[in-house]
Amino acid sequence: MSGRPMRLEWLDDILAVAQAGSFAGAADRRRLTQSAFSRRIRSIEDYVGVELFDRDHKPVQMRPTTEAQREQIQQLATRLRQLVEELRHGERQSQNRVVIASQHALTTSLTPGLVRDMQGGHADIHVRLRSANLDECIGLLLSKQADLALVYKVPGEGPSMEADYIETIGVGSDRLVPVAAPAVAEALARRGGELPTVAYPADVYFGTVFDRYIAPRIEADLTLAPRVETALTLAAVELAGAGIGIAWVPQSLALRSILAGTLADLGHVLPGCDLTVTAVRLTGGSGAAGNALWSILDERARRLRTAVPDRDHRLPRPDPIRMAPPDGLEPPTL
Repeated sequence: MSGRPMRLEWLDDILAVAQAGSFAGAADRRRLTQSAFSRRIRSIEDYVGVELFDRDHKPVQMRPTTEAQREQIQQLATRLRQLVEELRHGERQSQNRVVIASQHALTTSLTPGLVRDMQGGHADIHVRLRSANLDECIGLLLSKQADLALVYKVPGEGPSMEADYIETIGVGSDRLVPVAAPAVAEALARRGGELPTVAYPADVYFGTVFDRYIAPRIEADLTLAPRVETALTLAAVELAGAGIGIAWVPQSLALRSILAGTLADLGHVLPGCDLTVTAVRLTGGSGAAGNALWSILDERARRLRTAVPDRDHRLPRPDPIRMAPPDGLEPPTL
């Protein structure tokens, strides 16, 4: 046996002879001259160490030992061809792959639309979406396990994500709004006083936002009465819908339920907080695919800035289920 490696095309050559019944027909199928094809068959036989074909028989036939392996040769050629294609496809994907770390609440609300927009002009770009909390998103970015992160930020918030090695773009807006089941909203309108709530742990992002920007603006004669605590915004939406209490959740996440009437938006009597959807990456980008998507996000941000005034960037707010403010509680200025 020769020290040369076996080649996929040699398997195709063997099968071509079996299918055509002659070297001339097989050479034509393989788009080679008959002499070149005959030399290739000899090379295959030299490599294997046995004659594969009965040249004395017309039309030429496989020898019995070769014929016995014909199906296996066909399967091997097919598997090798698939392997080659999968390796090439994997290489193309790795070159065109972008990993996006998305804050949990965004993953199920605004991020899908952003991914759709990013891929609109780059259908060949493969996006891997990783959902995580804020700190994990930034950690994935800094450890270069993600090419960019999509996270919430309160407008005017301090420089927690600003550094020489980080770039940010505001690519959309949202709002943390108080919502509750209609029955809870009606009870609040009648009684006032105590506010049953779905709370966030103090160490998660929305827990910090609530404590810093919302709780201080709730009227002093209203008492927060947490009924359940969860770090998951999707769970907070469901708990509010189940009548457990009032939850402050991203409007984008609750919008369908508000429009369907299964949740009431209490933003006309309780304070909320504007949010900016921010794209974050390490300065300098991370390859052609990442830079292409960043350019799309940058263009989107420019359109948002020029299309409408800043105050109108938030999602359209549906008319909430109306309820009278509790005694002594005036609707806050939002």
